[in-house]
Order: sequence, then structure tokens, then C-alpha cells
Amino acid sequence: MTDKVIENNQVTIMGEIAGQFTYSHEIFGEGFYLVDVLVPRLSQSADLIPLMISERLINVKEDYRGQNVLVNGQFRSYNRHEERKNKLVLSVFVREIEFVDEIEENEKTNQIFLDGFICKEAIYRKTPLGREIADLLLAVNRPYGKSDYIPCISWGRNARYASNFKVGSRCKIWGRIQSREYMKKISEEQVEKRVAYEVSVSKLELYEESVEEDAL
Repeated sequence: MTDKVIENNQVTIMGEIAGQFTYSHEIFGEGFYLVDVLVPRLSQSADLIPLMISERLINVKEDYRGQNVLVNGQFRSYNRHEERKNKLVLSVFVREIEFVDEIEENEKTNQIFLDGFICKEAIYRKTPLGREIADLLLAVNRPYGKSDYIPCISWGRNARYASNFKVGSRCKIWGRIQSREYMKKISEEQVEKRVAYEVSVSKLELYEESVEEDAL
């Protein structure tokens, strides 16, 4: 991707279409639709990642479930108002899509690069087994004054390094998009299963420094 506008937010994923298209919104007469793609991990599991795609890129009335696609785009966010507060909704905004016959076993199926600014103090913690984790929120600028707010999670010495980042610092991140199920308490009697999306960080760079994730 050579377009200067999108150099700071680049996503490439390969996976299997796992659902049908659902209408999202329209801008200047162009309809946008959501569809989930099942993206394999090296660990034999998979991430279910939502795509936001224009009706001008693909026939959204067709059923493509089970077909493999290669997608280039951006990881974008928007705020949706629900339950009297705003919810951050994330999806891959598709710029290019093509169908592929198969996905090789060792293929790099999930890659993301972000260049943005730390907009919230890092949350550093340790798991009961002693694994270090740091949560970051990265603001990635779009044209026309808009920004995408991307949750990122780092591990090990990356987490220790990221825990010292100051709000406003410029940061580059390489990693993959992951999905994670969690239970949301709706009321005293009701609990609902939901899915969160975030970037699992493999490499961080702040100014001229860089740290690669250690093997854990």
C-alpha cells in the first residue's frame, strides 16, 4: 500500500468467510455491509474478524460462506450508543479483496501495522501465573481530522516496556488482530456472551527504539 493516507494503518488477513452480509450503513449512496471471516492461527485455533465492505467491491447478495479470501484494508473504530453509553466497535475496513483457492499451513494470515499516539495511560498487570500484560489504546489518525482508537495488548518484556509509555507518545505497532469472547453482565439475572477485538502486539517501536516480543 503506497497511498500516504493509509500508511499508518495497514491490515492484511486471509481467512474463510463464515457468515452472510448484513447491512451496516450508507455514505453518499454507497452501502456498506458487515461479514465475519474466520482467520486461522498457528495454534490451530482461529479468530473471527468482522469485515466492513462496500457493495461496490463485492456482490453482497451472494452467499460466500466457506470460500477463502485475501483482504487488504485498515482496522477502524466507531462509537455506537447502546445501554446509555458508547461502545467502541471495531472492524477491518476493506480496500481490496480477492478470492483464493486455499490457505497454506504456514501462510501469514493475519498482519497489522499501526502508527499512532498513546491516548490513555497503559494498564500493566500480571496473571496468576506471573505473565506480564500491558493494555494500550492507540489513536491512529485518518484524514479530515478523524481518528481510530485501537486497543492493543502486549506481553512479556514488551509489556514492561509499554507500561512506561506516556500519553501523547507516538508509537508504531506490529502484530495481529485477535478476537476474544467474554461474558457481559446485563442484569442481576442475565449474562450475555460478547466478542472483543484487539491487536496482539509482536513488536513495538517508540521514537528510535524497538523491542521484539520474547518467546513465552
